[in-house]
Amino acid sequence: MEERLQKIIAKCGVASRRKAEELILEGLVKVNGVKAEIGMKADLERDHIKVNGKLINKVEPKVYLILNKPVQCITAMYDPEKRPTVKDYLHRVKAQVFPVGRLDYNSEGLLIVTNDGDLTNAILHPRSKIPKTYRVKVNEIPDENDIAKLEKGIRLDDGMTRPAKIRIVQRLKANSWVDITIHEGRKRQVRRMFDRIGHSVIKLIRIRINGLHLSGLKSGEFRHLTIEEVEKLKKETGVS
Repeated sequence: MEERLQKIIAKCGVASRRKAEELILEGLVKVNGVKAEIGMKADLERDHIKVNGKLINKVEPKVYLILNKPVQCITAMYDPEKRPTVKDYLHRVKAQVFPVGRLDYNSEGLLIVTNDGDLTNAILHPRSKIPKTYRVKVNEIPDENDIAKLEKGIRLDDGMTRPAKIRIVQRLKANSWVDITIHEGRKRQVRRMFDRIGHSVIKLIRIRINGLHLSGLKSGEFRHLTIEEVEKLKKETGVS
């Protein structure tokens, strides 16, 4: 059965659909010896599909992991600058998995890692509105007016944010800990939101994604999702 090429690549656990599109645009995907183009369809059973010179010819069993990403770790499986990557912490994981979304280099916490391209695409799509909660240490203590701005939605360079949920966890002398829950995934969004109200982020930890939490995982540790956790994610993102 013919399917879009990026869907086949994701289904085989090579890369997410978004990354697959990038690989196609970079000319690293060939179908029957011909350089692929965006929108092209293929049949995994009939066609010879190569990604970066490697033939893909099977659908791997699905793997679903949670990693407690450390700071100073790249949210990728490879880094040309040889910095630590997510892959360095996934010992004994043989499947070709990839991270769902990003946590920047100096952020840490919960990261879903999988080879399920359909679920990855669904989680990242704005229509899913998957809640993500971050515990952030910020400069000084946001007042009620600051919190109201974040909860209502605040204008960033790339547009208004959706309403956020804010909870002050701890007030200290020079700074404070705040929980913020958002339903978006823009680049460095949480840091930019707090910068906008004049409270720069000192430390950022993602502690929850749609009910999934770190469950006592130490920095750099991972675990497999339970069947119930996977089914819940699929149900709430509309993945069959």
